[in-house]
Amino acid sequence: MERTEQRPGGSTTAHVGRQPIYDRDGAVVGYELLFRAGTGASSATRVDDHATARVLVAAFTEIGLDELTGGRVCFLNVTRSFLTGRLPLPFDYSQAVLEVPSLPEVDDELMAGLSVLSERGFTIALDHFRARGPREVLLPLVSYVKIDMLDAAEADVRACVEICRRYKHVQLVAVRLESAEALRLAFELGFDLFQGHILGRPHVDSTVALTPGRLARLRVLAALSADDVDLDEVVAQVSQDAGLSLRLLRATNAATFGLNRTVSSVREAIVAMGLNRLRQWVTLMLVSDLTTADHEQLVRILVRARLCQLLAGSADYPEAAERTDAAYLGGLLSAVADHFAAPIDRIVAGLPLGPQLLSALHGDDSPLAAVLAAARAYTDPWAPTFPEEGAIVAAYLSALRWTNGVLGELGPEVPDHAEERLRELATAGV
Repeated sequence: MERTEQRPGGSTTAHVGRQPIYDRDGAVVGYELLFRAGTGASSATRVDDHATARVLVAAFTEIGLDELTGGRVCFLNVTRSFLTGRLPLPFDYSQAVLEVPSLPEVDDELMAGLSVLSERGFTIALDHFRARGPREVLLPLVSYVKIDMLDAAEADVRACVEICRRYKHVQLVAVRLESAEALRLAFELGFDLFQGHILGRPHVDSTVALTPGRLARLRVLAALSADDVDLDEVVAQVSQDAGLSLRLLRATNAATFGLNRTVSSVREAIVAMGLNRLRQWVTLMLVSDLTTADHEQLVRILVRARLCQLLAGSADYPEAAERTDAAYLGGLLSAVADHFAAPIDRIVAGLPLGPQLLSALHGDDSPLAAVLAAARAYTDPWAPTFPEEGAIVAAYLSALRWTNGVLGELGPEVPDHAEERLRELATAGV
């Protein structure tokens, strides 16, 4: 998925997103990095090549693949120029799977380029495969085949599977899974890997509202996420949450936290526990509140919130510079609304939010609303348009790094609903 946007002066803006890929047991085994270059043409132009190269370099050298993928397999969409050797691939063959997108014409040059890459040890995936099409000749060279399940006729999917199964080395990946029926069909047909919104977010509308108690914890997490944490503010926020205060005081004497001292105030408890541990504790409580959010879904929620906060503090949104905490909270609430596929009114019902934040959440023309809209568009892998601001790339990578740090020690504490869905199919004998 590559797009380009020509900015004044001839420069381009490149964007990156990611989407998890699951195995049959529901474990996240990899991520597809979605490189995008803005709101312009969708063809594989020379600018697309250079925008893709810029993001590749940024992903590999500035933040690192481990930070983006947690050490899992990385799937990369690359243009024809990279596949045919016109442009170099700036990484080792063991670091990523190269995806052949749907646009390149299958000809001798592409076949020769893929053959060379295969001989060099690169793993290749074929995207948007269709039965009885010209791309069938590429099957001997690829290790993964992606089959689009969105609105696909069952007969067409079965035909694709039948052809691919002739090549024992090929793993099948079901992509754009957005319904229980499509997931069940893919599982029944023996697909090896699964990718789509049904595994990344709830696919049914749920009635949900955040109570004032939950909002208090969101505010604590927002205060803890500041680059320069104000301890007085954190103490004040925690003190307003009776449940959190009680658990925090008890935790200071819990052996699992490695603490062996008594405390007589919330401030002493926070100092004893440390801000990082407190941040993880508050996050766990939020996970308990948002019981339908698994680890990957929680990552998306917190990345959106942190991205809003960083954008509000950037030079691209100077008029929102004094609203960074509100931006974090607004980003988190809007992400929760998207998570539940619920109207924002349902999420914020009864919450004591200020009028500026409420107006921004409803899409007014304020700088804060612009921040929320930009972050929402950028973090949606399939958004038709993307923000133009160049700062959003670095801000997204920073938000992802921060979120991985916050959630790094949660691990099995966070439920994985993708795993539950796939295990249900396995248990049912599908």
